[in-house]
Amino acid sequence: MAIGFIGLGAMGAPMVRHLAKAGQDLHVFDTNPTALDAAAALGATVCPSAAAVGHAAEAVLVCLPTPDIVRQVVLGPSGVIEGSKVRICVDHSTTGPSAAREIADRLAGRGITALDAPLAGGVSGAQAGTLSVMVSGETWAYEALAPVFRSFGRHVVHVGTGVGQGQALKLINNMIVGANLVAASEAILFGVRFGLSADAILDMLNASTARSFVTESILADRVLDRRFDFGFRLELMRKDLRLCVAEAEAAGAPMLVCALAKQLYELAHAHGGGHDDMTVVVKELERAAGAEIARS
Repeated sequence: MAIGFIGLGAMGAPMVRHLAKAGQDLHVFDTNPTALDAAAALGATVCPSAAAVGHAAEAVLVCLPTPDIVRQVVLGPSGVIEGSKVRICVDHSTTGPSAAREIADRLAGRGITALDAPLAGGVSGAQAGTLSVMVSGETWAYEALAPVFRSFGRHVVHVGTGVGQGQALKLINNMIVGANLVAASEAILFGVRFGLSADAILDMLNASTARSFVTESILADRVLDRRFDFGFRLELMRKDLRLCVAEAEAAGAPMLVCALAKQLYELAHAHGGGHDDMTVVVKELERAAGAEIARS
C-alpha cells in the first residue's frame, strides 16, 4: 500500500524518517521546500499538492498544527479529498472531536474512510519512534494501518470505532499535562517562598505520591536549570486547552480546572509569543510569587 504524508514539521519529519526506514512507499507534500528535500533524500516521492498525494496513495496521513489548516489541506481546493486513489485519510493532528466528525462526514461522501489518530510523546517521541498513537474509527481501516503506525509508535491502540474518540483522548492527555504543570509549579513556588529549595522539593516529590511526568521530565529536568525547551509550543497548548473547554461544554462535562489553567496560558501568550515553549507559563507564576523554580 502506498502511503501519503502531509505535514513535515517537528513531528511529521521524524515520523517520515521512520516510515522510510520501514520501507514504506512514501508520497509527501509540505509547503516547506527544505522539508521536502529532506524527505526526497530518504526516498520519498515529492508531490506538488495535497490532492496529488491523494492521487498517488491509498492511505494519506496528515500531521498539521490547527483544525483550520487540516480542513484546508484535507477538504479545500486541491485537497486530499480530490485524490482519485486515497481510501483512508488519517489525521494525526490535534483538532478536537467536532472537527474530526465534520471532516469524516465530508470524506465519507467521497468514499474515503477517516481515522483520527492523534499522538502523544512530543518531538522526542517522534524522533525516537516511541509515540503513543490513539486511533479511532472503523476497525478494518485501523487494522490495515496498524503496522504503519507501529513504524513510529511504541504504544498503538484502537481506542474506539467512533470518529473523534481519539481526539477526545488526546485532549484529555494534554489537559492533564497543562493543568499539572500549573498546579505543580504553583505548589513548588509556595515551598520556595517558605524557604525550601526547589531542588529539595522536586527531589522529594519525585520520590513521593505527587510524582508525575511534569515533575520529573519538565520541572526537574528542564525548568530547574532554567531551560524552557520541552518542545511543545505555547500556542499549541493554548489551542488544545481551548478545544478541551469547548468540547467539554458541548458534551455537558465540567472542565473547571482546565478553564482556570487555560487562563494562565492565555496570559503567557499575551506576555510573550505563541512560538515560545509551553513551559514559559511557569514564569507567569514566578512573577506572581516573586520567586523562581531554580537550582540552588
